[in-house]
Amino acid sequence: MTQTKSLPNSLPALLFDFDGVLADTEPLHFACWKQLLAGKGIALDWDYYETKCIGISDRDMLSALGKIGPIVHSIDELLPLYPLKKQAFAELCAQSALISDELRRQLTILSPYKMAVVTSSGRTEIEPILLRENILTLMGAAVYGNEVKALKPDPEPYRTAMERLGATRAIAFEDSDAGIASATAAGCEVVIVRHASELPELIRSVVRLHPSR
Repeated sequence: MTQTKSLPNSLPALLFDFDGVLADTEPLHFACWKQLLAGKGIALDWDYYETKCIGISDRDMLSALGKIGPIVHSIDELLPLYPLKKQAFAELCAQSALISDELRRQLTILSPYKMAVVTSSGRTEIEPILLRENILTLMGAAVYGNEVKALKPDPEPYRTAMERLGATRAIAFEDSDAGIASATAAGCEVVIVRHASELPELIRSVVRLHPSR
């Protein structure tokens, strides 16, 4: 109770991207794609994946992946790999804890406030992880990629989260250019997360900037 009473009463809504922000999952996504694309003769490296494939729609990502190497592969050619990638990703996620205890404690303390997950990934891919990690119940809303017409960098995902929370002010925690553009266009203040391990301290810094009144 002491920690809850010391929290600010003027805190804007807190909106979190999932991959690379709440959880360090991008290396897992990369590993899955690297293995599957090798069967197509496509050599995926981390630098290309990090700069071209993070924070965008699935089709845009497949388009980017198809442009690697001397032979261009169409989206339709690579699309059959997507269910295999989702299965491989789910299996990797089930093998390890993705949300740190420190972050879970931080979010539990802030649970009386408006919070949401805003991800370009689909519900079936992310919601099981949020449930298993006991994060979903701490959130007032979750916006998944298959629930909006336009994905990041369009502002719709963040605008949808704010509408569901009934929030007029929000702070978005993002790691990708597309996510930063989306949140900024939706009118959010943006905190850039360079690695998921930084998130607990970044949250504490935001809370310190909004003292109780």
